[in-house]
This record gives sequence, structure tokens and C-alpha cells, in this order.
Amino acid sequence: MAENDYVIRLISNWSDLPATQWNALLDSHPNSAQGPFMRHEYLSALHDSGSATARTGWQLQLLTLWRAGQLAGACAVYLKSHSYGEYVFDWAWAQAYEQHKLPYYPKALVASPFTPVPGPRLLAIDAPARLALVQALIGWCEQQGLSSLHLLFAGQADMAACAQAGLMLRQTVQFHWHNRRPAEPGADSVQRFSSFEDFVSCLSQDKRKKIRQERRKVAQAEVTFRWSQGSAIEAADWDFFYRCYERTYLEHGNAPYLSRDFFDRVARQLPEHWLMFIAERGGQSIASSLIGLSQAGPLEEQVAYGRYWGALERVDCLHFEACYYQPLQWCIEHGVARFEGGAQGEHKMARALLPTPTHSAHWLAHPAFADAVQRFLEREGQGVSNYLSALEERSPFRQA
Repeated sequence: MAENDYVIRLISNWSDLPATQWNALLDSHPNSAQGPFMRHEYLSALHDSGSATARTGWQLQLLTLWRAGQLAGACAVYLKSHSYGEYVFDWAWAQAYEQHKLPYYPKALVASPFTPVPGPRLLAIDAPARLALVQALIGWCEQQGLSSLHLLFAGQADMAACAQAGLMLRQTVQFHWHNRRPAEPGADSVQRFSSFEDFVSCLSQDKRKKIRQERRKVAQAEVTFRWSQGSAIEAADWDFFYRCYERTYLEHGNAPYLSRDFFDRVARQLPEHWLMFIAERGGQSIASSLIGLSQAGPLEEQVAYGRYWGALERVDCLHFEACYYQPLQWCIEHGVARFEGGAQGEHKMARALLPTPTHSAHWLAHPAFADAVQRFLEREGQGVSNYLSALEERSPFRQA
């Protein structure tokens, strides 16, 4: 079928869309940070490892736009039978549908499964193609009789296309750290931190004290850390990391979202995107954290993404050391511009991760429910704006 001068094709398997074509669109996206989480290799690994499949509630459809035989746009849309692994919460919407005896699932979701990292969602050669992609998504949802469409953690260009197409916009909050000293009076350039101690010295007295106390507790427990990056991460380290990652989920009564095979695939296919920390005590490995890395070009700033962690032993403040202080110290030493701490977590402000708005877009087929959700989002949006304003007044940095 055609819309404007585009031909729309649905593809059911990653193997039927060449990685070179998908990644080329991704690399040209104006909001691409060159992280791994929307690359063909990452998304296909989720599917091929059994982590994100119809069996686990993530049925894939690749919606593509073609013009003159060339790929002009593409997005991964999942038919979801639940709302797990999304990090933008719509459980109340699903419950309201159920109370009115209407089906909310399956719904359509455009996101990187289990990955609350902002970035491109609608890959297209230009803004008109991106808008056509949104319109094609809505048309497909209507044809399938789906309740709703949701684009999560989308970039600015995607949100602009969604707004133009009439989708409802939603804002949530994450916490990101920036390798940037507070501006000095009269300074005409941004300066990065010279060391972890330089970073801590810029914080308010109570924050400096807290971080030093937490790091001291880990050191006094005789825990040390080592890190490995890319192809230097050995198979035994990946095995140990997965034991830790799996333990974290099992301790909370849940099976892990991601399989060991998934990590094996991304380690082989995207090695340059991973940084691993391993905590050791008494010659034994006791905990691990895994950080995603963007691959910045000559004029681009590198970004690190806090993703997974786990421990086989309990040590006071070990989580903070493995997930924040070791990665932040590494970022400072390697000139990384930003560290994104993942979903939620106001406690991250005490470690100088600052509030950052993130964005999603939503379409509901049922007019009355769409109207109710729109009113809800307007109230929620005002609350989020007030929340951001209140957080900005609580800067962790010392006042000049």
C-alpha cells in the first residue's frame, strides 16, 4: 500500500532487513548519540536470544517506508500483551479499560525493549518521511484494531513528528550527570572535572561528606575494583556478570528479562559499546556493573549509560560504588561528557546526577478514553514541571 509517495512494507524478522540499511538511517538521525540501544545488532540480539519475542510479550513488526526502491524510514513496533519492561507507566490506563470491559492489550509500542535510554525511535531520511512514518503507524494500528500506540523515550525530532501527527505528549524525569564544572564568574568556556576529587570538591558540604563516607565504607570492607572495556572483557567476566545480574532479579522474585545468550550476542557483535566493573574482595569477585558506551565521532561527545548490576555478597554502599562512583571516576579520567543513570531515582541527585526531562508520545483509538488521558496528561505535565522546578532549587553543587 502507498501513502503519499511512500510504499509501506511490514517485515517480521530482523534478518529480513539488512543491518547496514537500518544503521545508516540510525546514524543520520538528528538525535543519535551513537549508543548501542537502537542498533540493528542490539535489537536483533533481543529477538534472537528469546528475550523480546512474542512468547515474552514482545511481538515484532518492522514498519518500513520505501521510495523509489530506497529505504526512507523504519521503526521497530512491538505488539505488547503487557506493560512490563517499559519504564513509562500506563498500568492505570489498562485498568480503566478493563473496568469498562474494553481490551487494552495488545497495544503497539515503539521502544528499545527493557531499555529506558532516550534516543531515536523513528528512523527516516528527513522530517517529511518521519511524519509519514508516524502516520503509517497510526494507520496500521487502526487496521489492526489496536487500543493504542506508544513511543517511549523518543528524541526531539521524533517528538516533533508525533506532535505534528496529533499524538498526546508526555514528560517524565530521569537523572543524568554531566562532566562539567559549575561555571566560574567570568569564565568563557566549559571546564571538565580534572579528577573525581575535583568533582567532589564542587559539591555542597553535606554531599561531599556523604560520598566520602560511602566510598570509605567500601574501602574499609577491603573491596577493590577492576574494569575492562570492549573485547578485553573476557568470557569468564561476562559469565560472572550474568550471575550477579540474574541474582538481582531472583532476589526480588522475578526471572531476569535478558538471557545469557543476549549478552553473549552483544558482546560479540557490539564489543566496543561495553564497559564492565568487577568488585573483588579477598581474591574473589563479589559484584559487577555493566555500562553502555556511545561511540563518538571526532566532533561528538561520548556518553556512558548505567545499565545493569548485581552482587553475590552484601557490602554496605557497594551499589553506590559499583553503579555511580566507579563509572563517574572512569568518565572523568576518560573525558566522557555525560553519564545517564537510567529510570527514576531522585536519590541520584545526592551523587550530582541532575533532573532531565524525557519524553513519550501516545495515541488512543477510543475517543472518550483519549480525551480522558489527554486531561490526565495535562495535569500530570504540570505536576512534572513543578517537580522539576523544585528539584532545580536543590542543586547538589556548592553555591558560589
